[in-house]
Amino acid sequence: MSRWRSFCSRAATCLLVTTVLLASCALADIPKTPGLSAGGSKKDKLKAEKLPPCKACTALVNSFRDGIKRTERSKHDGGDAAWEEERLGSYKTSELRLVEIQERLCQDVVRGEDQCHQLAEDYEPQIEVWWKNHQTTHPDLHQWLCVEQAAVCCPDGFYGPNCDPCPTCFGNGKCKGNGTRKGNGRCACEPGYAGENCDSCGTEHYEAFRDETKLLCSPCHRACATGGCTGAGPNACRVCRSGWVMDSGRGGCVDVDECITANPCTKQQFCVNNEGSYSCLECDKSCEGCSGDGPDLCDKCADGYELRDGMCTDTSNERRTQYANFTRYLTYLGLCLATCIVLQNSTWLAGLVGLAVAIYISVSEYWLNTTPQPSATPSPRILDELLQQQN
Repeated sequence: MSRWRSFCSRAATCLLVTTVLLASCALADIPKTPGLSAGGSKKDKLKAEKLPPCKACTALVNSFRDGIKRTERSKHDGGDAAWEEERLGSYKTSELRLVEIQERLCQDVVRGEDQCHQLAEDYEPQIEVWWKNHQTTHPDLHQWLCVEQAAVCCPDGFYGPNCDPCPTCFGNGKCKGNGTRKGNGRCACEPGYAGENCDSCGTEHYEAFRDETKLLCSPCHRACATGGCTGAGPNACRVCRSGWVMDSGRGGCVDVDECITANPCTKQQFCVNNEGSYSCLECDKSCEGCSGDGPDLCDKCADGYELRDGMCTDTSNERRTQYANFTRYLTYLGLCLATCIVLQNSTWLAGLVGLAVAIYISVSEYWLNTTPQPSATPSPRILDELLQQQN
């Protein structure tokens, strides 16, 4: 009996190990989808994203409107318009068209698609009522569904649980919670504007225009530091930014020429003054120190350059030519001396070899001193005439 129990225990253990190994192999063989992580793909995250109530209802309505446009002419393209209106006009509000729209509803929604499908199920009775009874009397589905029935949105220009009217924000801001049942209705001002109703200019801005309903604020000149300005240009600054200095005579900020006052660049650079700053640019390679760009503004010519006609000119090529000429003439002299020494006992042979050396020197000098002529290229007019003759 004990042997039988031992055998059963071993068999059960082997069966358990085999099951674990097979499961591990099966999991290892499952192909991994690229782009997926522990939290799912980006597309899945966008589909599962939860939108605010009004925004989600708006997405549903926009998808439904796209479905209306998509099915608007699908059943009677072309043909006689009067006949279509008489025979097929019922399709406009038919159950068949509604089903076709609902089949593809929310498929075009990128963010919050899952939420859109859920809302489509929740609001299905209201949508059917609107489709059958209110398309003509209440053509704005968003107003009828999201504002009146679901009460998750407000009309444009209203905010909050009671859809209170938004402030005007003077045309320079947006009402917080506009069009939704959320928000406090305060103005979120655009850059450059301030105040509860965005009716004043922000820091470093000035009033360029104002009337009873409109305010236009423009940025101060870049010469102005924190403290703003009274108008346009550097003369209207209250405080000057670094790189400018207040001129009491002119009553404004004047650019500081750092190239004169500070000389901030190195020896191999020259300074260029900018508005409120400066730039250091490299001198020309022919210069050893300079006052500007180019070989004609060098303080001193660099090695391998000479001052000619007010410009530092490269002389390295000329020196290389001189060295080459000197070497060539020295070679000619060596040939002549070698001929005379080796063949001094045979006058006629020395003369013959000397003549050959002379001819070699003459031909070499002729080819070295002859400027090669560029190949003659036919003019475009001649080429056109030749092509016309061939055609």
